[in-house]
Amino acid sequence: MLEVLTGSGLAASAGLNAYIPLLSMGLLARYTEVIQLPAGWQWLGDGWVIAILVALLAVELVADKVPVVDHVNDVVQTVVRPTAGGLAFGAGAGSETVTVSDPGSFFASNEWVPVVVGVVLALGVHLLKSAVRPVINAATAGVGAPVASTAEDATSVLMSLVAILLPVLVLVFLLALVFAAFWLVRRRTHRRRDRRDRRTARTTDTAGLPG
Repeated sequence: MLEVLTGSGLAASAGLNAYIPLLSMGLLARYTEVIQLPAGWQWLGDGWVIAILVALLAVELVADKVPVVDHVNDVVQTVVRPTAGGLAFGAGAGSETVTVSDPGSFFASNEWVPVVVGVVLALGVHLLKSAVRPVINAATAGVGAPVASTAEDATSVLMSLVAILLPVLVLVFLLALVFAAFWLVRRRTHRRRDRRDRRTARTTDTAGLPG
């Protein structure tokens, strides 16, 4: 179960920022004993891979904080973040961490399953993020974009570390994401209903005017 939570937390983190969970695993595996990557995923700890991830993260951190540019970035990241989520879940679910003593026991016979699960999780979080950001930009005239982006990056870092060190707490993050998705759907439903009611009222008023 801890393996599932570790992979889920890393995949969800990738939905917010594609590079933070991969970079977290790579750095911790290379410079600490906190996590040991499974065979086939040890390339994440390679120096060149870490350097590339750092460069990509730097671009992401800037692009995601500029209004309009952040929307374009989200469109591009629709492919990148789910892919990173699949990689993060696949690597994380099979890694030996400080809290997992039986790495690879989950999904052992179907190695493609963790990747697919990670893609789905990361895509769901990415779509939620992409839906919320325009609302924030519109409500704050773009001022809220860097604030929201910084909060998302911080959440991605925290979730990545929690997934590796205290995977049980990943349940809290996942429940919070479900609540956020429910709130967003409900808010959009109310806004559509309000717009429909206003259009109906205008139509009624116009029809009641003398010809």
